[in-house]
Amino acid sequence: MTPIIKTISDLHKTLEPWRNQSIAFVPTMGNLHAGHVALVQHARTLAHRVVVSIFVNPLQFGPTEDYALYPRTLDQDTQQLTEAGADLLFAPTPQEIYPRGEAGTTTVTVPSLCDILCGATRPRHFTGVATIVTILFNIVQPEVAIFGEKDFQQLLVIRQLVTDLCLPIKIVAYPTVREHDGLAMSSRNSYLSTEERGKAPLLYRTLCRMRDAVVIGATDYERIEETGRNELCAAGFSPEYCVIRRASDLSAPQVGDRHLVALTAARLGRTRLIDNIQVIL
Repeated sequence: MTPIIKTISDLHKTLEPWRNQSIAFVPTMGNLHAGHVALVQHARTLAHRVVVSIFVNPLQFGPTEDYALYPRTLDQDTQQLTEAGADLLFAPTPQEIYPRGEAGTTTVTVPSLCDILCGATRPRHFTGVATIVTILFNIVQPEVAIFGEKDFQQLLVIRQLVTDLCLPIKIVAYPTVREHDGLAMSSRNSYLSTEERGKAPLLYRTLCRMRDAVVIGATDYERIEETGRNELCAAGFSPEYCVIRRASDLSAPQVGDRHLVALTAARLGRTRLIDNIQVIL
């Protein structure tokens, strides 16, 4: 069984003998699914040791969001990590990570990326993400860290903070893992009712149609976005955004750009879903 460590001091003691080996790190919020397992399995190919963290980070949840209800399944998660070959699980408490409380914690913000798209509707979210990832990076000090491409904006935030803060960590992106019908795997999929689960794959199909329109030469991005939003609304989604952006920095695309990404966030019932598809021309 993968050993569980809950304090920073115990983690440092355990990692010290490993410092002459390479360490890969996979940060998660738990309630693991096959997408997380794929990250851990990929991490095994990149380093001698694999450290996984499970921490439901209060700093990235807004006051009306689902922090208290977020699924916590440590026993099942540990079993999955053991089968995937993780060497160590770091599962600290909020008090261990934020000993002075959330309000007394130094925070990290990536200004160019934290307040757009998901950041526009979740104002504290990416500051919370950037802060906890920076803290965990400093605690674990890995050579490489693996993140899924499903949270594409988060991936760019983390890459930017690593660059700006001169952290000696390689960020590896792993392709989105999907269900058989295209729905991106997410811990929040468990919130969907049976009827909603049947509708949810439309999110992916809408992004595919947006991508295909661009690939065949369409450049009226606003029209493509409007068509995508209308399709989601007609199916009962409440889209927060449905856009095409530059993959490098999420700025508005220009004619001649060769690497774009179609992104959406939408609510279906009480569940907020996000997804994206990259467009390489």
